[in-house]
Amino acid sequence: ELVRQGESLKRTEQMVDKMDQDLKTSQRHINSIKSVFGGLVNYFKPKPPESKPEQNGTPEYYGNSRLKEAMMSSKEQESKYQESHPNLRRLDNSGFDFSNIDLVTSVQRDAYPKNQHLRAYHQKIDNNLDEMSSGLSRLKNLALGLQTEIEEQDDMLDRLTKKVETLDVNIKSTDKKIRQL
Repeated sequence: ELVRQGESLKRTEQMVDKMDQDLKTSQRHINSIKSVFGGLVNYFKPKPPESKPEQNGTPEYYGNSRLKEAMMSSKEQESKYQESHPNLRRLDNSGFDFSNIDLVTSVQRDAYPKNQHLRAYHQKIDNNLDEMSSGLSRLKNLALGLQTEIEEQDDMLDRLTKKVETLDVNIKSTDKKIRQL
């Protein structure tokens, strides 16, 4: 949603730039209509170059790379999580998965209780904590990406606000000139 809003802000900024360019052209025409001298000045004065709005100091909008990376990573982790989550996959009727107990090294065996059921339970808790840690890491990356995107859009809104205020003053001035004619 933030990326879509960023694209909308970019299009709005381009439209404001185009309106500013059209207003400058209108002011040139008003000066030429207003007086012969204004027409001569406009004749000898070089025309402002027709520039595309993207070239007015505002780069093309591409969503924040940090946010895109976080979203991609999140989708990958989500698919891995769905494959391993007990409620999202087919459940075994055995209750605990004891097949991995033999894979535990002797150092790890000492960290768990001697009772096989307690050891399996502790391993399951450790696995759940690892999944929670992975999920929290994913949320942190998403939050940091969102924060960066919001800050960039805030800067864009500040730029857009200044442009619109300037454009508003210029439009009022041009309207006043037209009414005087």
